[in-house]
Amino acid sequence: MPKIVMYSTQVCPYCQMAERLLRQRGVQEIEKILIDKEPARREEMMTRTGRRTVPQIYIDERHIGGYDDLSALDRAGGLVPLLQAA
Repeated sequence: MPKIVMYSTQVCPYCQMAERLLRQRGVQEIEKILIDKEPARREEMMTRTGRRTVPQIYIDERHIGGYDDLSALDRAGGLVPLLQAA
């Protein structure tokens, strides 16, 4: 299973939906970086992704984007192969 990293906040409904979708696809471990608890990580996220909103999801080193991007990738049939690639 590839490494999943998700920049998130504690109260973000889209973050929760993204986590739910990943778990439905068999992901057991998600490294969550809570930018509301670690404000310095917000700058890291914005520099790394070019985006300001959460969630921002990485599968290994590939930036997937936010929940809408993850959901679109899943609907297009691209998520499961990425998760099985490792």
